[in-house]
Amino acid sequence: MPHKKPNVLGIVSFKVFPALMGGQKYIVDYYRALSKQTNVVLAVSKDNKEAVLTEKELNVLPFLFNHWYGFLNLIYCFKLVQIIKKEKIDIIIIDHSYFGWLGILLRWLTGKKLVIKSANLEAFRFRDMGRWGWQVYEVYEKWVHQKADRNFFISDEERLYAIEHWSVNPTISYTVPYGITTEEPCAPLEKTESRNTILALHSLQANTKLFLFNGTLDYIPNEDALYIILNELVPRLNQSKISYRIFVCGVQIKPNWEVQLLACSTIIYTGFVENIQLYNQGTDCFISPITLGAGVKTKITDAIAACQMVIACKKSCEGLNQSMLSQQLIVIDDYNWDGFAKAMIQISVNEIPKTPIAFYTAYNWANIVRESILYLPK
Repeated sequence: MPHKKPNVLGIVSFKVFPALMGGQKYIVDYYRALSKQTNVVLAVSKDNKEAVLTEKELNVLPFLFNHWYGFLNLIYCFKLVQIIKKEKIDIIIIDHSYFGWLGILLRWLTGKKLVIKSANLEAFRFRDMGRWGWQVYEVYEKWVHQKADRNFFISDEERLYAIEHWSVNPTISYTVPYGITTEEPCAPLEKTESRNTILALHSLQANTKLFLFNGTLDYIPNEDALYIILNELVPRLNQSKISYRIFVCGVQIKPNWEVQLLACSTIIYTGFVENIQLYNQGTDCFISPITLGAGVKTKITDAIAACQMVIACKKSCEGLNQSMLSQQLIVIDDYNWDGFAKAMIQISVNEIPKTPIAFYTAYNWANIVRESILYLPK
């Protein structure tokens, strides 16, 4: 007889609707794909209230305090227990470690299995952001993962780190990568048309090399990348005399960075772009001069799915199957800005890479979720 698919309660401690940023998409897209294969109820923080009206695929219950006031959710324990009973929940999934304590408490109260799904090792993200007390958070985060019935990590690197340095049980730890909904490479003609659209939209010549940097722009690793683009890469590219533009797209930029980007003649700052696929398909290369932060750089995955060349620092490539992408991913040593700029200069405007079919199989959300169901505790 086929194994009964579990009923899942997902608990999310921060705003993820609408899913605009990579971390938000990692959570929402996972549960949307999971809901196609099993019953999912999503208990989320109160700042997701608009999802009740706009979300058509998920059963969203926005009543929790967010992670900054997480301890106050003690008053909602009875409500969560009632949801678990009413919905016949088998598995509790906590996204990020913030509410891991709440999951452990709910498991004690209900006897249900607990999964911690991690998009980053948060302690080290806090360290790179210069936050005080990251060592204390690491002790807590380690404890949460040790207590879970299953651990899902976004990359092999983070899973292995937790196993080797936090003594997390390897037999209950798995990789659940950031996924995509695209199932095959886009046609070369489609990429050419997207490029021509961008050239016309911004009044650029056909020989202009088009680069893209996209992300949440107040995130410290991305702010550092903006500094590198402006102060390390642009001067080197200008010396080469090539015709180029760097598109910077994203949300939550600080005023000082916006002023600097707008003052640079070879950078086109667009702010948030609703149709980011146009820029993923139409620019010649995605650049990721990022040397800080943890987890997978989700924008690289999106760019590769759009058949885009990528130049990235080693730190940016953690979690990616580099051997699969050897013809499409140019990896530069961290802080080697001469090498990074040289790689940008050598990119051809006529080169249209074809992402391997194996990539779409490995990173397709439906496949990722199907495997994750197999990993869920019985």
